[in-house]
Amino acid sequence: MKLRMESIGTTLVVKPDGELDQSCATELRTDIDREIIRTHTKNLILDLGNVTFMDSSGIGMIIGRYKQIQARGGKTMIIRPQPQVDKVLELSGLKKIVECG
Repeated sequence: MKLRMESIGTTLVVKPDGELDQSCATELRTDIDREIIRTHTKNLILDLGNVTFMDSSGIGMIIGRYKQIQARGGKTMIIRPQPQVDKVLELSGLKKIVECG
């Protein structure tokens, strides 16, 4: 999985590219956490436009980042999920917790 991140003020935009599954979730989590701390991130935008597949490891990674950002008094948002990923977000109940746009 490729990962691009961009800080805009206190907002971190994360753009994973590929499959978000068990094989890459731990590395992705570590990279995002490091960037949140380094840039003093308050808000997080997860751009899932290039994620072609996501399993429960991806859901866990998103929930963990959501809790971390919430503890900082910020907001987490998911944007542009592909239809197959959007279905996983819906079935998992994550769309009821994290704002999706």
